[in-house]
Amino acid sequence: MQTIVFAGAGSMAEAMIQGWVKEGVVSPKSIHIMNKSDRQKLNRIADAYGVQIVSDSLDVVKVADCIILAMKPKDVIKGMEALAPLLQEHTAVLSVVAGISIATIENSLGKRPIARVMPNTSATIGMSASGVSFNEQIDASLKQDFMTMLEAIGTVIEVEEDKLHAVTAVSGSGPAYLYYLVEAFEQAGVKYGLSREVVRSLAVQTIAGAAEMLKQSTEEPTELRRKVTSPGGTTEAGIKALEENHFKDAIMACIHDAEAKSRELAQSE
Repeated sequence: MQTIVFAGAGSMAEAMIQGWVKEGVVSPKSIHIMNKSDRQKLNRIADAYGVQIVSDSLDVVKVADCIILAMKPKDVIKGMEALAPLLQEHTAVLSVVAGISIATIENSLGKRPIARVMPNTSATIGMSASGVSFNEQIDASLKQDFMTMLEAIGTVIEVEEDKLHAVTAVSGSGPAYLYYLVEAFEQAGVKYGLSREVVRSLAVQTIAGAAEMLKQSTEEPTELRRKVTSPGGTTEAGIKALEENHFKDAIMACIHDAEAKSRELAQSE
């Protein structure tokens, strides 16, 4: 794709831009950015990654190969209304807006190739976990182009569009849950005499190591957990405390509420 325009310049847009530029999958000269009002942010992103700012004339939008919808959900309808008269028939759309359906995008921008993706901010370092869905106008070649772009920022899995609500809850929001877990580790470690820096180093490496074990092993998480949990030992005591404090119920509630919020956003389109 020669011309890609980001409509919106929030954290997800920047994460994708940083990942693509770092991995060399898209030239910075091909990437153009625009947002509703924050010129200072556009300047910072342009300076940081060498991408282009869309001029007031919006001429580049009229020749874009792909428009990436990356605005806030509350702004997307008005944003699409402004874009619709400018787009050529061949212009594809990639949406990273939570809860906004392909049907809604088609209603606003017409029948054209459309993909919906739910990445996460780990795209910044090429380690996003993304779910993606396509409409019927996406041909095999364009689908492969999108998959290549998304694989450059991490793992991507094609799912039915309705399942993107669950993807949003599990992996889209997932990094925040893990950062919250590290916050809790830090608070607990400090309480028992460790410095915050030491706890963070230990917690981050523990999470990274466990994740790599899950990635490399053919064993189920339950079995890996069992191997760490010696009868009568410290891990068993910790697991018992998690069970007594309804840890799994809290995780289920977390995913349930995030998934429900995604559906609520979709219903309020």
